[in-house]
Amino acid sequence: MTTTRHRGTWTADDRAQTPYHYLAVDVPAHANGLHVQVSYNRAAGVLDLGCEAPQSFRGWSGGARDEFTITGEAATPGYLPGELEAGTWNVVLGLHRIPPEGLDYEVVTQVYTGAAASVRPEPERGDPPRPQRPPGRELPSVDGLLWRAGDFHAHTVHSDGALTVTELACLAVECGLDFLAVTDHNTVSHHAELASAGRHAGIQLVAGQEVTTALGHANAFGDIGWVDFRQPVTAWLDAVETDGGLLSVNHPLGGDCSWRHELPRRAPLAEVWHSSCSDMRWGGPLAWWLAWDQDVVPIGGSDFHRDPGARPGSPTTWVAYEGDDVLGGLRARRVAISAERDGPLLLRLDDELVALGADGALLTGPDGRRRVVHGDRTAFPAEPGPHWLEDHEAAVLAISA
Repeated sequence: MTTTRHRGTWTADDRAQTPYHYLAVDVPAHANGLHVQVSYNRAAGVLDLGCEAPQSFRGWSGGARDEFTITGEAATPGYLPGELEAGTWNVVLGLHRIPPEGLDYEVVTQVYTGAAASVRPEPERGDPPRPQRPPGRELPSVDGLLWRAGDFHAHTVHSDGALTVTELACLAVECGLDFLAVTDHNTVSHHAELASAGRHAGIQLVAGQEVTTALGHANAFGDIGWVDFRQPVTAWLDAVETDGGLLSVNHPLGGDCSWRHELPRRAPLAEVWHSSCSDMRWGGPLAWWLAWDQDVVPIGGSDFHRDPGARPGSPTTWVAYEGDDVLGGLRARRVAISAERDGPLLLRLDDELVALGADGALLTGPDGRRRVVHGDRTAFPAEPGPHWLEDHEAAVLAISA
């Protein structure tokens, strides 16, 4: 085993130069394990942690972990196992929060060439029992397709979530969802577990990754390759489109995670309803969408990390699609969003807008005209453009694309 120590102080000048810095690690031929540990004062700042090999990016844990291990057979969640290529590897450090006085750090790397490295996994947990799904809603179909309830934003132990992929899948079923996108930060290490976890829980798990930077986040959906978050945002969009996926601008007005990247060519999706918008009388996200580009398809996401917090399906995004082609439903704009699975809902059905469970609500369109909903199911002529339901205080109850 070869041990190397890097010590120093990161400064505001270092972060201003570039948010990403690299510490080289020499990995010889026949190495069978790499362990990395970073130490610093977490009360003073935040360092993100990742790893790249000579020919590939091997994982990211952001500020959620202080250490990781990679071997040929296993890896810490967030990182990819596999053969350790001989050559110069890099410990990737993201200087996320650096105080004015600087941040002292130490990084210890250990390369194993004899005895195998010991992976420090999450605490061993057996799979939870197959969950019971609550009764579904009886909804009218569109083009012969059923509306399915889902959530496009959730995290696991592969980034900064508290649940395993299987535990998250079971929770989503208990919340009555039919599909869930698993979108861990800057990694695709969770993708290998989606199929088996989905089968166990009885839910469609959509492959995703949250491309995460200090200037904003975007979800990349689809069984696609890893998206390099260090590249310009237009490169994210190009890479996702080339691989057949879809990119969504996340929580565009979400505090310090608000969208501040320049994106002259719009992403096809935008997360205009996010769990951080707890008071839907605040019309900022809706106004942002209407002003930014009404052709962008709106979606919702709970951004679930752990309990207590927003549960999966808060809000619920409804998509009508065939088979397991949820991305096809998004592309066809067969989308609606509600505050929760059983809350008021507004569906576009051919030439009608149908309000369900929304007696007394107001149907509102981009021209500002309001019409009162009478009864548990009310149909209105479907005019072009986005529409939404709001209550007497102008709080948004549901959105139709």
